[in-house]
Amino acid sequence: MNWKREAFTTVEIVLMAMLATANAVMTFYLSFINKILNSAGGPIATATIVGLYMIYGLLAYYIIRKPGTAIITYGIGGTIQCFIGTSYGITAAIVAALCYMVVAEVMFALFRYKRWGISALMFVGGAMVPIWFLCAAYMFGYTAWGWEVLTIALVVRVLSGMLLCGLMTKLLGDSLERTGLLRRYKIKKEETSYVTGSH
Repeated sequence: MNWKREAFTTVEIVLMAMLATANAVMTFYLSFINKILNSAGGPIATATIVGLYMIYGLLAYYIIRKPGTAIITYGIGGTIQCFIGTSYGITAAIVAALCYMVVAEVMFALFRYKRWGISALMFVGGAMVPIWFLCAAYMFGYTAWGWEVLTIALVVRVLSGMLLCGLMTKLLGDSLERTGLLRRYKIKKEETSYVTGSH
């Protein structure tokens, strides 16, 4: 691989912590929405918002673009959820964070930390879903749904990961980059390098 490990700066660590904290707050409210969806359409309806639970770590990676970003961000997120409490349980928060961080790190390593386009982000967003879904199926008894419902729910979850995590990461990241707030992060530096032709 032609990349080298870079130390995280203070502003990068602060950003990861802020996104993880924001996710913990969002997850608290999403649990109520999840209950409403479950009542309205069962496991398939609840699968539609899965991507929102993962977006904070992928957004951090898109902005910071350094190996280990997912480990730290999802690690902080899972820890905060354990402290403030989650309707899904502490074990679920930890296992989900582990699944997300492992897949994200592997995917961006395969991309050699050079692919940050919409297709790459949507691919990673979708790829983070299956492993956690498999774990959750046994933890929460999803296997009782039957293979037909499980398959549809998985497909919907992957699409949610691609759209509400991958696509939204690209849109939010680019919007923030245009405001100038991210000038101290690699997303801004690499964009500037690309525009000026110094890459």
